[in-house]
Amino acid sequence: MTSRVLIVDDDPVIRELLQAYLGEEGYDVLCAGTAEQAETSLAEAERSDQPIDLVMLDIRLPGKDGLTLTRELRVRSEVGIILITGRNDDIDRIVGLECGADDYVIKPLNPRELVSRAKNLIRRVRHARQGPAAQTARQNHKRFAHWTLDPDRRRLIDRDGSETPLTHGEFQLLCVFLRNTGHTLSRDQLMDQIRNREWLPNDRSIDVLVGRLRRKLRDDPAEPELIITIHGAGYLFTATPVDA
Repeated sequence: MTSRVLIVDDDPVIRELLQAYLGEEGYDVLCAGTAEQAETSLAEAERSDQPIDLVMLDIRLPGKDGLTLTRELRVRSEVGIILITGRNDDIDRIVGLECGADDYVIKPLNPRELVSRAKNLIRRVRHARQGPAAQTARQNHKRFAHWTLDPDRRRLIDRDGSETPLTHGEFQLLCVFLRNTGHTLSRDQLMDQIRNREWLPNDRSIDVLVGRLRRKLRDDPAEPELIITIHGAGYLFTATPVDA
């Protein structure tokens, strides 16, 4: 089946450029100038049983912006998302990660590089969709320390039953920690295991995510008990998870 890509950008020149490059590579390309038009295209694609594999999405859109659309898409879909921006801003990168984007590129675009990234991401999206049924079944709740993680709803539940929602980035990071409890993981190792995103050499997004996850786990950053900083090495998650 031909891979489908949705380009969402209010600049018609960029839409036409990307559509031409991707079309030459054999992709079925749709275009939208606003987030609202993109939502219509995504809904129509789902109804036709020809889902979109990848959304290339400009952050600065008129009306609903790209970050808001990313957050809404990630709640209900694992479609690949590449954010496009004209600003080389670390804050945008971190917020994009928090919202659930897979990759991030800066204008002016290198179309060949973008096509290469698109190919890699589409391959991962399709592999996930075609995986074994066990991957799509409801996941077991995980209990650790004084918490229970509901993976399907991405929520932390404390011993009193109060629920705390996790962002996509926080959930991804916690899952990596739970899989590697008792082992020190470097920032590079953590980044490699979070959806294989592209990262800058000095990217500090992991530190931001760790800080936010600690706050939600009520883990005192001055004397943490669950996520311990191993200076010069990385982070150590101390709690052993069990199926709840």
